[in-house]
Amino acid sequence: MRKLTSLLLLLASLLGAFAVAAAEPKLTIPETVFDFGFVPQNAKVSHIFWMHSTGTDSLKIVKVSPG
Repeated sequence: MRKLTSLLLLLASLLGAFAVAAAEPKLTIPETVFDFGFVPQNAKVSHIFWMHSTGTDSLKIVKVSPG
C-alpha cells in the first residue's frame, strides 16, 4: 500500500510539472539563417525574420541583441 501511495504521489507531481511547463511562453523562429549570396560592395540589404509566439502564456520580449 505504501508503494502504491508513493507511486501515485510521484505520478501526480510529474503531471503537475508537465502542466506548468506546457503553460510557459515559447518563441518559434522558423527561419533562423538567411544567405544573401553575392552582395556588391556598399550595397544595402535587408531581410525580415518572422517570429511566432507558440506558447500558451504571454510572451514578453525584454531585450533584443542583433548578432
